[in-house]
Amino acid sequence: MVYYRKEDDSIVCLLCRHYCKLKEGQVGICGINTNENGKHKNLVYGHPVAIHVDPVEKKPLYHFLPGTRVLSFGTIGCNFKCPFCQNWDISQEKEINKNIEVTPEQMVSLAFEQNAQSIAYTYNEPTTFYPYAKDVGMIAKTRGLKNIFVSNGYESPEVIEDMASWVDAANIDLKSWNDEYYKKSLKGGLEEVKDTLRRMVAKGIWVEVTTLLIEGENDSDQDLHAMSSFIANDLGKHVPWHLSAFYPQYKMLDHERTKLETLQRAEKIGKEAGLKYIYLGNVPVKSDTYCSHCNELLIDRTAYMVDSNKLKNGHCPKCDNKIEGVWK
Repeated sequence: MVYYRKEDDSIVCLLCRHYCKLKEGQVGICGINTNENGKHKNLVYGHPVAIHVDPVEKKPLYHFLPGTRVLSFGTIGCNFKCPFCQNWDISQEKEINKNIEVTPEQMVSLAFEQNAQSIAYTYNEPTTFYPYAKDVGMIAKTRGLKNIFVSNGYESPEVIEDMASWVDAANIDLKSWNDEYYKKSLKGGLEEVKDTLRRMVAKGIWVEVTTLLIEGENDSDQDLHAMSSFIANDLGKHVPWHLSAFYPQYKMLDHERTKLETLQRAEKIGKEAGLKYIYLGNVPVKSDTYCSHCNELLIDRTAYMVDSNKLKNGHCPKCDNKIEGVWK
């Protein structure tokens, strides 16, 4: 994929739906993509600022290689300005630490050293460092590792088309059902995120959706009905919906933490919409997977750890119902 197109004396960055038009030396909204000598340059290529080994459940992905380890990394930069960002210290950072350098080959080798079965592009918005992510991911793919995107869903259609060749799974944030809130508070757009979700599912990327519920912002019954109906009808009733509790962070330190009852109310609405798999996060409750047909306990989890997995080749051992996901 070519990451830009020429337009007059500028280039247009094709990584996300902002389509930033950049004159020589200008940097996009994300702060890390620029026009250098009339060509696109990703300024953080090879310069991660966070690398960790996590359980894949922490992404969160609950229907993708459960119980396995994933090498997760991110850079600085983001194309959104969410006031509740948990990783604001890197996503909103503008200064690149070039003393840290990890080549794509080194990143893949590190994944093998850490006994990871996949690599996750996460912590900040991976679309903004897509050229680096893809080069890592293509090597990983040839060596048998899987690739995971944890994203706000603002990828351009051009990038989604390209992702289908190497990305196996994605957890996408559906942050609100209010387009004005997306535009004013987050600097994104609801319709674009909905389009991304539809496109990813259509391309065969395994998708799970996360909504960080913030009381008074995105937790009205009307919005929850709309979000769950969209997932069920446009993406599929099998698509897992992760309902996560907000806790005070970044520019919202004065806002109260989300109550468990709020998540349970959303869970009830999601079930009424027909969603098969709903999981609650950032609260002290179990996040087990049950058979959608006979209600047999299939995957027993404590926090992000898998205590037992009874699936047999992706099927329920009791009724042989096929459970949607990527299991090997």
